[in-house]
Amino acid sequence: MSLISERLYEAWSKMLDKLESWLDILVINLPNIFIALVVFIIVLVTSKYLSKLILRLLQRSNLQRSMKSLISKLVSVLVILIGLFLILGILNLSKTLNTILAGAGVAGLAVGLALQGALANTYSGIILSYVKYVKFGDWIESNGFEGEVIDIDLRTVTVKQADNNLVYIPNKLVIENPIKNFSSTSQSKVILECGVDYSSDLEFVKELTVSTLHEAFEEVKKKEDVIFLYEGFGDSSINFKVLFQINSTSALEVAKAKTEAMIVLKKAFDGNDINIPFPIRTLDFPEGFNILSKENNNKE
Repeated sequence: MSLISERLYEAWSKMLDKLESWLDILVINLPNIFIALVVFIIVLVTSKYLSKLILRLLQRSNLQRSMKSLISKLVSVLVILIGLFLILGILNLSKTLNTILAGAGVAGLAVGLALQGALANTYSGIILSYVKYVKFGDWIESNGFEGEVIDIDLRTVTVKQADNNLVYIPNKLVIENPIKNFSSTSQSKVILECGVDYSSDLEFVKELTVSTLHEAFEEVKKKEDVIFLYEGFGDSSINFKVLFQINSTSALEVAKAKTEAMIVLKKAFDGNDINIPFPIRTLDFPEGFNILSKENNNKE
């Protein structure tokens, strides 16, 4: 028991000596810790202020809003990193700094392998922030989703659809797949398909359709602006396609214009006894076939 007691006493003494040495180091470095804390606060405030200042200065440039935001964030991160190096120097942790820098290469390789997808999205986000064919406010279609671009960050492109739902598309998919930008021109084309009965006067249908759309939409300055094309003979109708343009790049406005065109054409067709037929099927019985006598025989 005496041997165990001696060892416990010796361990306890070593622990107290260690704690005393740590306390001495803490007291000696207390001014440095206070200075490092002050520097840390100053760095945080400075990074926030510089980020806002850079963003305000970039508002005068022709860069996209996403690129301006990216630059301001990078400046903020750079200021914080510089402040971190200063704090490590104040705390006499230069050896720790060297160790961090030495291990950064190995850690960077491991992180790069683990975050390939995230890094690809980040790189794609930088590209999207720089290019001009996709910018804030554009109405685009990408990866099967259509809507207004309301945000481009380092991970996703945020698209607001016509029903106000938000779709977050990874930047990598936007870069690698085709993009349809409805806002690249000042006008959008409205396409409407329909069909009329085989007994209809095709020349009259064409003239009525063109005149109706010319009167219904201010953008259609003259009848020649409406393109009317018969597409073929369908099972139940003679099908046609009509095209005209409106002064909007929003897909929602295109959908509204198409709805309005359907309403005015239906009224015009009804007022002139032009039938838009349902799908029908014609039965052709052999000559002399009497369906009533056939039914009577079955009853007997």
